[in-house]
Amino acid sequence: MIKKGIILAGGKGTRMSPLTKAVNKQLLPIYDKPLIFYPLSILMLSKIKDILIIVNKGQLDQYKKLLPDGKNLGIKITYIEQDKPRGLPDAFILGEKFIGSDNVSMILGDNFFYGQSLSDTLKRCVDLKREQKFYYIRLIIQNYLGLQKLTEKAKKLKL
Repeated sequence: MIKKGIILAGGKGTRMSPLTKAVNKQLLPIYDKPLIFYPLSILMLSKIKDILIIVNKGQLDQYKKLLPDGKNLGIKITYIEQDKPRGLPDAFILGEKFIGSDNVSMILGDNFFYGQSLSDTLKRCVDLKREQKFYYIRLIIQNYLGLQKLTEKAKKLKL
């Protein structure tokens, strides 16, 4: 069972420059709330209550103003600063102490999921013990976003 979650909210934000020169993209509003609230709500819908948020160096105070420790949401939020973006595996390296020997779910801070029966799907995924689940959307311009090309069985072919 997955009881811990990681939100990787670092990155360079180059595609949204110049806005992201002053504010991390995960703190920019999408409709009526900051983008970071959407992946956070995904973890909360999955009944994950112990969450590590990895942020860029120098942006920790902005996040703590918005989401101090999670008590007001019934969760526990821990933060780690990342000195520079190094990709997805770095989240597990930085979060090694937080993870311990527990199973963990990771979501990117700019992920926005929406769909019918999403809560049910998430709850099923949390019950996984030794499997991985990857969710992705096929895009027309995949190389622009640096996405992986996957086979039908979701085996990694190339970046």
